[in-house]
Amino acid sequence: MSGTQIVCDGLPASWLNGWMAAVGATVIDEGIRLHWHQESHSAVLSAACSDPVARLAAVWPSAEQLADLPIAEDWGGAGTLRRKVDVEAFVARARAARAHPQSWTLSSTLTDLAVDGTGEVAHARFDPPGPGPIKWLHHRLLKAWKHVAAPSAERLRASLVGEAERVQDNGLGFDHSRLASSADDGGRWTDPVVEVLAFYALALLPMRARGTDRRIDPDAFVDQRQRGWRRTPGSREARRFHWPAWHHPLDAAGIDALLDIWQPENREQWPLAGVHAAWRTVAFEPHRQDYTRAFGSERILH
Repeated sequence: MSGTQIVCDGLPASWLNGWMAAVGATVIDEGIRLHWHQESHSAVLSAACSDPVARLAAVWPSAEQLADLPIAEDWGGAGTLRRKVDVEAFVARARAARAHPQSWTLSSTLTDLAVDGTGEVAHARFDPPGPGPIKWLHHRLLKAWKHVAAPSAERLRASLVGEAERVQDNGLGFDHSRLASSADDGGRWTDPVVEVLAFYALALLPMRARGTDRRIDPDAFVDQRQRGWRRTPGSREARRFHWPAWHHPLDAAGIDALLDIWQPENREQWPLAGVHAAWRTVAFEPHRQDYTRAFGSERILH
C-alpha cells in the first residue's frame, strides 16, 4: 500500500473474476479508480486523498440494499423472478424498476429482445444456470455475501492482495478457479469478497439481442449477447468474452467508455486506448449430465 492506491495482486487481469471484481469496485464507489500494473497485470485501485479499501468497507452493500436489487426474487410487489422468467414477468419488473439506480441488474442479466418458444426471456452468459440448491444469480449473490456481510478494511485488503482464505461455496457460478482438481474432494471454493465485487461489474456489461420471439417465428435467429462477448473475425466459433488491461486510472464511467471504443481485433490501435494487454474466455467443457459452467482465460497475443 502506498499513498492512495493499492496494488491488488489477488486480482490479476488474467483471472476473469479478478478483473470483474476490480471493475465492480469502481461501480460500488464512484470515487475509486482502476488501472493495471503494466508488468504483473495486477489491478491497482486508487482514490483521491483517501484509502480505496477503507472507502469500499464504508460502502459495502447491506442486506437491505441487496434485497432491494430489482433482480431479487420478490421485489416491490412486481411479481416473482426465479431462473425461468417469462416475458410478461420481466416486462412488469423492468417497468417497475425503470427509475431504480440498480435497474442494470435486470438489463445486464436478462433481455426481452430474445424470447424462446415457451415465452421465456434469454439470460446473459454471466447469469449461468445452477441446478438444485445453486438456484439463480441473486440467490447465489446473497449466499456469497453472507460470508462477508460486514467486512473490515483489513478483511477486504486480504482478498485484494490474495491472502484471504477461500470458502466452500459456488459463488456467482462461473469462476473456473472454484473447481477442484480430480485429486481434490470435488468441492467449490471461492473468495466471497471477489464474488460480490464481480457481480457489480455487470453494471457495465448490458445485454443486447435482435428483437426476436420464437412464439411468433419458431425459426427466428435468436442472437442474444452481452457486452464484451465477440466472435473472432472470420470465425464461426461461439462468442467469447474479451477484456482489456489499461494503464490510465479510470472510474466506472471511464471504463464504460473504454469498453465502447476498444477493439480486440485491432491490436495496433490498443495503445491509443491505453490498453497494454487483453484476454478472452476459454469455456469449461463439462462431462455429460454435468451442469457445471465456468470460464478460464487465454491471453490475446495477436
